[in-house]
Amino acid sequence: MFFVKLREAVQRNHSFLCVGLDPDPSLLPEKDVLAFNRAIIEATADLACAYKPNLAFYEALGPAGLEVLQRTVEAVPEGVPTIADAKRGDIGNTAAAYARALFDVYGFDAATVNPYLGGDALGPFLERADKGVFVLCRTSNPGGADLQDRLVVADGGSRPLYEVVAELAQEKWNARGNVGLVVGATYPQELGRVRQLCPRLTFLLPGVGAQGADVAAAVGNALDEQGGGFIISSSRQILYASSGRDYAQAARRAAQALRDEINRQREAILAARSGRGYQPEADPPLAEA
Repeated sequence: MFFVKLREAVQRNHSFLCVGLDPDPSLLPEKDVLAFNRAIIEATADLACAYKPNLAFYEALGPAGLEVLQRTVEAVPEGVPTIADAKRGDIGNTAAAYARALFDVYGFDAATVNPYLGGDALGPFLERADKGVFVLCRTSNPGGADLQDRLVVADGGSRPLYEVVAELAQEKWNARGNVGLVVGATYPQELGRVRQLCPRLTFLLPGVGAQGADVAAAVGNALDEQGGGFIISSSRQILYASSGRDYAQAARRAAQALRDEINRQREAILAARSGRGYQPEADPPLAEA
């Protein structure tokens, strides 16, 4: 199961960091995209708990890009899960084809999905109990508020749409225990509210790094009662830490710095909760995912 694999990777690498593999040819110091990805993976494999390729960057390369995508997934070490950042969501037979492509053809361990078409559009993903399904809830982009913050009639009152999505994910869609939520770290107040509504779900948090989200606020609002329940995704901050031939080494330094900062903030919050003050832990206890 995806969340078991994720938990084991978190434990083994002492990491809540998900590395986004979003190669932009205009920024790459290496013309060979696959060689670039492989170098990044090799440099960060002991620092990451997951890798998350965004399919748009591979589709934009044409047919050859999809081959790069498959070879990239194959380059990730067996014990580290992969998440397809695809944001799929369509009517049943189309969704089934999307699920087959991501899980069976490309071999991803999890995928991001768009709930706008409702539960039946998510069904082909949800029925794969061994795979993770991260439902878009409150996204990291400013325009997300156009719809996600809209008040809708629910339970006899009005609530933001993202809250309705969060509750559906927890109470209805997570029947097989394979659902998580995408919640932007750029909106810590909303993140905290989603944690209140979904105390046991795992959150995928974009927005740290190039989008400027605060690590302490993200961890503080996402951390569950068991001391886990989240992973933080970063792409550009790591991938483009250097534009020179040392890009892989620079990516490693950036990934290690962010991983360690996430751990420091988590440890400080756990210490504050216990009332014992900040005491860094070499091997902190990790929560059930």
